[in-house]
Amino acid sequence: MNNLELQKMANEVRKGIVTAVHAAKSGHPGGSLSAADVYTYLYFEEMNIDPKEPEKADRDRFVLSKGHTAPGLYAALANRGFFPVEDLKKLRQIGSCLQGHPCLHTPGIDMSSGSLGQGISVAAGMAVSAKLSNDGYRVYTLLGDGEL
Repeated sequence: MNNLELQKMANEVRKGIVTAVHAAKSGHPGGSLSAADVYTYLYFEEMNIDPKEPEKADRDRFVLSKGHTAPGLYAALANRGFFPVEDLKKLRQIGSCLQGHPCLHTPGIDMSSGSLGQGISVAAGMAVSAKLSNDGYRVYTLLGDGEL
């Protein structure tokens, strides 16, 4: 994608965040919105991922350590094609795969998170595993100020 396309997609991610949090009547829109450009760049430009094969062994991994900003991650995943954008309206509903923090049963999620500070250690472990087994995937993580 070129820069203009990335900017437009980041706006779609922002719309998804607002839609999800509004529908749930709860959530953390500020942290999600502040990371919209990061999610967009990673999921639409940088990461080796395929929504048709979310468990592909050589895919890059992403760990959201500040799990309360899940609405932003969900909006990026939905716009990337891991699940329908309409599902964003089901944020935090009973039976929905889009809970308040990322869970492994959600397509495209590589780690359940919630407790601040755990993501960096899991991401480091994933990266060491990739290196030791000579796998070529990369691992990305996003941390928040509260855990740093």
